[in-house]
Amino acid sequence: QVQLVESGGGLVQAGGSLRLSCATSGSNFSINAMGWYRQAPGKQRELVASITSGGRTNYADSVKGRATISKNNAKNTVTVYLQMNRLKPEDSGVYYCAARAPWSADFGSWGQGTQVTVSL
Repeated sequence: QVQLVESGGGLVQAGGSLRLSCATSGSNFSINAMGWYRQAPGKQRELVASITSGGRTNYADSVKGRATISKNNAKNTVTVYLQMNRLKPEDSGVYYCAARAPWSADFGSWGQGTQVTVSL
């Protein structure tokens, strides 16, 4: 079982930037991809960006050109970052870090979420 802990959310003005971090612990060998999802009030959770163990990235159309996902592999942990620039109010929501096991098509491990609020 892998545990995920997010950090870096907060309140930022439109046009600003922030970086979210997600650190793993536990069974890191069971991860072949990690991603960032977000959920705004009254909306479904949506994938923002993902990165595979090989470094292949994928972005939602709404954040392409404004977001960069990256990762750092250390001995006992993987840290995934989401850098977001030129933030818009519609980027607001709770951002969740997720991990996917090699034997799964879905992200099955989730962090507790971190709130991002973009004000005008």
